[in-house]
Amino acid sequence: MSTFGVTLKKVVDDSYDIEIGFELEETLLRDLQNGLVGSVKKYAVVTDSIVKELYAEKICRMLQSAGYQAELFVFEQGEKSKTRKTKEMIEDAMLAHGFRRDCCIIAVGGGVVTDLAGFVAGTFGRGVPFINYATTLLAAADASVGGKTAVDTPLATNLIGLFNQPEKVYIDIAAWKTLPEIQISSGMAETIKHACMASGELFAYLEKHMQDLFSVQREVCEHIAEENCRIKYHVVEKDERESGLREILNLGHTVGRAVETVSDYRLHHGEAVAIGLVAQAKLSVRLGYMTGQEADRVVRLLQQAKLPVAIPAYIDREALVQKLYTDKKVRDGRLRFVVQKGIGGIVEFEDGVFATPVTEDVAREIILQL
Repeated sequence: MSTFGVTLKKVVDDSYDIEIGFELEETLLRDLQNGLVGSVKKYAVVTDSIVKELYAEKICRMLQSAGYQAELFVFEQGEKSKTRKTKEMIEDAMLAHGFRRDCCIIAVGGGVVTDLAGFVAGTFGRGVPFINYATTLLAAADASVGGKTAVDTPLATNLIGLFNQPEKVYIDIAAWKTLPEIQISSGMAETIKHACMASGELFAYLEKHMQDLFSVQREVCEHIAEENCRIKYHVVEKDERESGLREILNLGHTVGRAVETVSDYRLHHGEAVAIGLVAQAKLSVRLGYMTGQEADRVVRLLQQAKLPVAIPAYIDREALVQKLYTDKKVRDGRLRFVVQKGIGGIVEFEDGVFATPVTEDVAREIILQL
């Protein structure tokens, strides 16, 4: 009997830039021509059925006109498409078009697109580079920092995936002008979450400038995009692999993700997260970490963003309670919640522990209040 040691120590630099601006297609092309992903000449542009005509086709044509080989890969828009089946479809289509390890994936769209495309990039050919071209406020707030890529299954959301960092992220605020109002609202839920957990100043700014955001006022939108990136970066920098601190980014998501799934995705992600934020605020008041007045401010800000603050009548409350157990923060069969502390803070229950066990009875009581 013998033992052979395999030493494979690595120092990996996963740093990347996030460019925030208006109409960044030409900037993307220029960066590729200047060697952003080295000598790659083949690009798979992954998008959904809505963004295809708005932006992805234009980017694909620009790449082709510049002498690159580029193909468009499109799936049906919506959270229901964020599945292993869709991932398989994209991979098979890329293989059929001759894509191998010498390619780069460009994700053009919102969070579903960037989640799926980033996951494909992490496994296709055992890993190819990818770029995110974010066209929604939700993607700007939630998908631009962190490198979490995943798909949903009937049993759980975002538990099948990997950490995979892009080469660069482009946040094109001009694209927000083409978004339906509900998509602006949905993106605001993640922005409000960041303010709730990390910045009383951003919270007050949103209270003052919500209407400016809906009218896509450039200065306001750029400031909000930068604040989202800054807040999330300071968390991810300290805990890239979600071993502790990064759980705070799940504020509102324990109930929110369950509501989204049980609604059969009739609710947008941000709408469901808004309801989850109200649930955690009520829990925080119950546990003594927020005042009733502070919780009311959270509710009012969500309403300013035209988001729901109550569970729709068509959702089965008991089914919702049971769905909470598919949350990734569950440990040893026990529900765990991240809890807000005042406005702009989060509760650290022990050193490095940011989620607390909550009994099913307490969770049910909170849900019945909504």
